[in-house]
Amino acid sequence: MDQLSEEVRQESPWTMMFADDIVICSESREQVEENLERWRFALERRGMKVSRSKTEYMCVNEREGSGTVRLQGEEVKKVQEFKYLGSTVQSNGECGKEVKKRVQADWNGWRKVSGVLCDRKISARIKGKVYRTVVRAAMLYGLETVSLRKRQESELEVAELKMLRGRHSESSLSPYPYLLHPQHLHPLASYPH
Repeated sequence: MDQLSEEVRQESPWTMMFADDIVICSESREQVEENLERWRFALERRGMKVSRSKTEYMCVNEREGSGTVRLQGEEVKKVQEFKYLGSTVQSNGECGKEVKKRVQADWNGWRKVSGVLCDRKISARIKGKVYRTVVRAAMLYGLETVSLRKRQESELEVAELKMLRGRHSESSLSPYPYLLHPQHLHPLASYPH
């Protein structure tokens, strides 16, 4: 792919590639259309196709008002968010959907290891290690590059406290006040994000 795109590729962050995904960043719609056409031409003359149905564009801090991006006269779909390398990027610069996705990943990790975490025969120290390496790691994955607001940090902390108390919802109380004692965990705020 590097050789195929050598003549059209620009430095990051203007062009980012991973496998067969390409992100093209520009400061105007005209530049996007021009760069998109250059990429299409370079790839198609070497036998590759640019999927018209999968090609999307997103405007961040839209200054130009309304308008469309076209590829060979065909209108490209405009989106308010997209996924790239597993992370959700939103046009308004928010990261709320990414935080919700990480909380869901946290609960999925919790469900996978809840048998271990709820077993009274296993020491709290071991439970703490399992929790940190499976559950918390799933929640924090990818958040290192996200600028969280206080409200979003609170969402993460609330989800974690519910898990540590063994509550899957507000109404279901656990027979244990804490499945893991907080001394076996580092505070969530101590993780870089």
